[in-house]
Amino acid sequence: MTTKDAIIHAVDDLPLEYLDELADYLQSLKLRAAHQNIPTALASEKVLAKDWLRPEEDDAWRDL
Repeated sequence: MTTKDAIIHAVDDLPLEYLDELADYLQSLKLRAAHQNIPTALASEKVLAKDWLRPEEDDAWRDL
């Protein structure tokens, strides 16, 4: 049994009154995972800005 299977099985056995609390915790984990990707996105922005900020790019997007 994988860890994911064990978690799903544990959720199935969890009393209903705890499901809202578990859902809140899972949402907080999703947010934490999303925030870990932000530094990479910000670093990429600086590198890509070299191409984005060229006059040729401005001309290409002017009519949109």
